[in-house]
Amino acid sequence: MKFDDSHLDQSVSGLRIAVVCARFNSGVTEQLLQGALRALNKAGVHKEDITIAHVPGAFEIPLTAKRIAETLHPDAVVCLGCLIKGETMHFEYISSATFQGIQEVSLATGVPMALGVLTTLTEEQALMRAGEGRNNKGWEAARTAIEMTSLLKDLPLK
Repeated sequence: MKFDDSHLDQSVSGLRIAVVCARFNSGVTEQLLQGALRALNKAGVHKEDITIAHVPGAFEIPLTAKRIAETLHPDAVVCLGCLIKGETMHFEYISSATFQGIQEVSLATGVPMALGVLTTLTEEQALMRAGEGRNNKGWEAARTAIEMTSLLKDLPLK
């Protein structure tokens, strides 16, 4: 499936975007990061308006995203990671905690958190989702961050 971004406003100059990228499974997450950066660049987000934070693993993404949201005040945070199912329950616990934590941070701070954390059964599946082009889930997460920023700016405040 292709991500249709034709409806997005291409005037994103001045947007400040943070990217939190897990180092665990770095062969995949670095490709997600490159996809996100390509999407932000293509949309017109200036390099100096992008903050990148590397964390040890997916579990550390929510806390880092919260600190960034509270201190740097970006327009959105792109959260990137890769969890590959193993033989124990660890995958389920880390996936659940990471996803719940990212959602809680977004709701608590009001800053959009774009979810680009892969949960796959195999490394091959992860690599397929981190490949070149618009099917890269890092690309999709970056475009989601831009879309959510635009949407929230257009919504009335209380």
